[in-house]
Amino acid sequence: MPRILIIEDDPAIGKGLRIALQEAAYKVDLAEDGLSGFDRAQNGSYDLIILDLMLPGKDGRDICRELRQAGDQTPIIMLTSKKEEIDKVLGLELGADDYITKPFGLHELLARIKAVLRRVQAQPAQARMLRLGNVEIDFDRMIARKNGRPLKLTAREFELLKYFAEHTGEVVSRDQLLDEVWGYDSFPTTRTIDTFVLNLRKKIEADPSRPRHLLTVHKLGYRFVR
Repeated sequence: MPRILIIEDDPAIGKGLRIALQEAAYKVDLAEDGLSGFDRAQNGSYDLIILDLMLPGKDGRDICRELRQAGDQTPIIMLTSKKEEIDKVLGLELGADDYITKPFGLHELLARIKAVLRRVQAQPAQARMLRLGNVEIDFDRMIARKNGRPLKLTAREFELLKYFAEHTGEVVSRDQLLDEVWGYDSFPTTRTIDTFVLNLRKKIEADPSRPRHLLTVHKLGYRFVR
């Protein structure tokens, strides 16, 4: 069941959309201001975000821009009550996948949601940039920085972190990592995974003993949270 986050400060619109999308077989969370919405978007694992342009606390433009700058490629449909072409163009330039102007029909929104999800599912996600607080990683150039200074990551650490980033929010088993990142012909052990994760935590986490991004899921593996 696809998970959708609605960030909308109008209670009538937000709650109406949540009910309608739940009836359409989506799992839905609702945030009624920009700050809580941005926090949910960063820490949740969503298949799509419906984002109002004008929000208290943090507006939709900033949310969209900062998510994309952090490497988050979750599809975004932007809602706007403004009809000027410049607002639509700006939203798309910031990284929104689509927009719809208020007032809109529910059937039109559902059609756009299905179209965006179809388009994304047809294209496997590929992490290119990742920002985690004061850590910035460019996977294309294999460059990492922390507090603006070079951060040394091995080639395997880049590969492992890239895989985690491309599976944000998912529980990834050690066997899955051995197969997808190492390849079974390399004959590593699951303890190898634990060692690499421990080393990555030391490099990217503010407090490696209390990780916020590379989380252990007891008896199952790991989950990456942005």
